[in-house]
Amino acid sequence: MSRVAKQVIDIPAGVTVTVAAGVVTIKGAKGALTLPVGEGIAVAHENKQLAVSYGDQGTARIRAGSTRAHLANMILGVTRGYDRKLELVGVGFRAAVAGKALNLTLGFSHPVSYPIPEGISIETPSLTEILIKGADRQRVGQTAAEIRGIRPPEPYKGKGVRYADEKISLKEGKKK
Repeated sequence: MSRVAKQVIDIPAGVTVTVAAGVVTIKGAKGALTLPVGEGIAVAHENKQLAVSYGDQGTARIRAGSTRAHLANMILGVTRGYDRKLELVGVGFRAAVAGKALNLTLGFSHPVSYPIPEGISIETPSLTEILIKGADRQRVGQTAAEIRGIRPPEPYKGKGVRYADEKISLKEGKKK
């Protein structure tokens, strides 16, 4: 059995887990998340713990560890939540939240408006910082990647949208 899938997941207080018809639903303070469980994988809910097991069908053994990891991430998401911080580096680069959209000024000839997805909240503590929060780890990361993809950091001056913990290795400029 997979080493990851062997480990049980402890369910903290305030979190409710429902396992029915191949779908696991986890509800907590930050929201509710669902995960469809594939064929050959079984999730058991006993004594405030979740256990993942698998049968002999095809790729069930391979997917059991991933299923367990997704369930653990979902429990963390509905209790603490996930966040990702982006920084804008460049002269005149600004970000502001207006209603259900993130307005970005990134040196283009036009302003960029990014619609905020459901289940995600975006804050701008300063003009050059963007804080993305949500319960679903995948959606928070995907939203951050899409915003970064609008203007990724360029390799000569480092201007663009970058993750807060990202290190950009700058290239040396052309010499005479």
